[in-house]
Amino acid sequence: MIALLAAACALIAPQTSFDQDRSWRDLIKQVSYGPRVPGTTAHQSCRDYLLAETKANCDKAALQEFRHEWSRNRQMVTMWNVWGTQNWDKATTRVVLMAHWDSRPTADMEDSSARRAKPIPGANDGASGVAVLLELMRDFKAKAPEVGIMYVLSDGEDLGPGLDEMFLGARAYAQLTMEHRPDYGILLDMIGDKDLKVPMEPNSLSFAPKLLKALYAHAGEIGLGKSFPSSLGPEIEDDHLPVNEAGIPMIDLIDFDYEPWHKLSDTPEHCSAESLGKVGTLLESWLRKSPAFKNPK
Repeated sequence: MIALLAAACALIAPQTSFDQDRSWRDLIKQVSYGPRVPGTTAHQSCRDYLLAETKANCDKAALQEFRHEWSRNRQMVTMWNVWGTQNWDKATTRVVLMAHWDSRPTADMEDSSARRAKPIPGANDGASGVAVLLELMRDFKAKAPEVGIMYVLSDGEDLGPGLDEMFLGARAYAQLTMEHRPDYGILLDMIGDKDLKVPMEPNSLSFAPKLLKALYAHAGEIGLGKSFPSSLGPEIEDDHLPVNEAGIPMIDLIDFDYEPWHKLSDTPEHCSAESLGKVGTLLESWLRKSPAFKNPK
């Protein structure tokens, strides 16, 4: 009986202040600008909104501008990572949290060529991860964690068409010279699906096995094991790859089993505030752990 009670207590959700409804409003706000394709007015308007929110809630915030000659039109495209830090200089453990805010210029998975030529709304593929990070900024501004946090809202992740023209913002971030290097990182991508299930991503397991296993064990302890099962999902090429190649261990939390992926139907109706809340609760409770997890070398 005592063992059963102990197990039940271990599955009680932690007391976090993550506001999933406010996070949901951030998702809606991003989508309201229209497809956030580099070089468009919608893209620049969303950039300004993200920078304003980051400045309002972080100790430091700025844009990292970079340019790329796009094979689609042979024009130079300007893009921006939006970054901010909290408790960064004083902390002894530092974590980078990343999510991309741009949206795919072409709906590759549509049936007709006319539909494939249109940009996707990017509600889940882009806006969902950013929405969680914006709300975490507010939570940690109100009550700082033990760890230092760097938020990177990366641009150019989904430019394409090929992999050689993707993850551009992550590559730019990986080239930054920083006084304090992150101990590890967590990438969020496509975490707003109504039926949220985020299995372990194989590349993440290869690059940062102790971090990935510890985070998923924590998910089970707080009652989120169903949404974060300790089983292997598909191998994903994503923003975490160039960051890992730069020597910063980073894992990818991604629910790739999402039918509207790279389709015009990647809209808010296929996402949910509850899913944002689960991811936000996982990360907030994880980052508030004391002593803080410090990824082993």
